[in-house]
Amino acid sequence: MGIIVDRNTRVIVQGITGTQGRFHTKAMLEYGTKIVAGVTPGKGGTQIHGIPVYDTIAEAIEKHNANASIIFVPAPFALDAAIEAIENNLKTVVIITEHIPIKDSIQIMHLAKDNNTTIIGPNTPGIITPGECKLGIMPAHVFHKGVVGIVSRSGTLTYEIANSLTRAQLGQSTCLGLGGDPIVGLNFIEALKMFEQDHQTKAIALIGEIGGNLEELAAEYIEKMDYPKPVAAFIAGRTAPPGKRMGHAGAIVMGKAGTAQTKIEALKSAGVEVAEKPGDIVRILTRRLQDNGGMENYI
Repeated sequence: MGIIVDRNTRVIVQGITGTQGRFHTKAMLEYGTKIVAGVTPGKGGTQIHGIPVYDTIAEAIEKHNANASIIFVPAPFALDAAIEAIENNLKTVVIITEHIPIKDSIQIMHLAKDNNTTIIGPNTPGIITPGECKLGIMPAHVFHKGVVGIVSRSGTLTYEIANSLTRAQLGQSTCLGLGGDPIVGLNFIEALKMFEQDHQTKAIALIGEIGGNLEELAAEYIEKMDYPKPVAAFIAGRTAPPGKRMGHAGAIVMGKAGTAQTKIEALKSAGVEVAEKPGDIVRILTRRLQDNGGMENYI
């Protein structure tokens, strides 16, 4: 079953006529994602890969029953695109765009909360429920339907760990990237709550990195709620120097806060086994699932 997106998700692509929008729309269509319309102001009446393009989301929704959007709009215009999606009651909005001004991201998240909209991103590879729906830019071939939910702050580590889980025949229920910007929508705790309620998900891989305190808050939640499903974690950036941004806008250590060590200690204190290297995630979760009743129940 997975979380957030499935075979019934009907998608509008905002920025479909741009280079990235056009390229990834084709890949998502090939995966089987139900893309029903595209939106680019001024390009209404055209088509991309057979998908009709409209000037506004309101026009697209009038003719197509959509419930999600994915945004490939340049950063200066991403705020308007997100507001348009939220105000037209699209309940899942994936924002691929990076370098959105922080004040714009704050405004997006505030409006989304008021409208009960799930925002994934900004600066995210997206979300995939293998075999059902790919709403993002991830390489689909590394994912396979299975039992491990992945929630991550790193796109490339998500692909590496997903590939390892696929090769080990554990597969994935849903994989999602929270996004690498300082302000993002969905967080670790919200994803953990969703995975807890999902019957297909038997274990969770939590992939964090330096900067911010999302991982520490997740650890606190796991411990406080005595989280019922096995969680294995990997934290990137153990050797990162303080004060220097490492890849993502949110990946920066200021003082003693947000270091890999503080995150690792918090997770271990909560009973989460933290992998030394990405490949260890498979070993940890295989053992934990075996302890929960045998691998034959999962593969």
